[in-house]
Amino acid sequence: MKLAFYNLDSVNEAKLEFVVISAIYKGKWVYVRHKDRKTWEIAGGHREQGETIEETAKRELFEETGCTDVDLIPICNCSMDDSVTKTFGRLYFGRIKGVGQLPVSEIAEIKLFDCLPDSLTYSETQPKLYEKTLAFIQDCEVIHLK
Repeated sequence: MKLAFYNLDSVNEAKLEFVVISAIYKGKWVYVRHKDRKTWEIAGGHREQGETIEETAKRELFEETGCTDVDLIPICNCSMDDSVTKTFGRLYFGRIKGVGQLPVSEIAEIKLFDCLPDSLTYSETQPKLYEKTLAFIQDCEVIHLK
């Protein structure tokens, strides 16, 4: 699976089919474990009919983590290319402020980590999403310090 990153204005929002959300809660990274797997991944999923891409991010974050209150910041657009199909999505950074009960879904549990977990579901792409998020946060801190 090939992952590529693009500026936010480079892909028409109507073409965005999925979201991935690198989120922090209580100063730690939020990862979820699908009930059929033993590995960790960031929250994300596919856009439903009639949703904006931000609505998709909020819904997926709620469904997979129980998040009830979040500041979502778009980082960039991205594409996943499996050499047959190329789909476009958006990477968000989420600062979770409130979490309720985990809804009944495909997610078995959520866990907070200090850094990228060792056991990842998508070991080719998750580290790249993590690094892109870290670079975004560092850029934001530099901008705020000026």
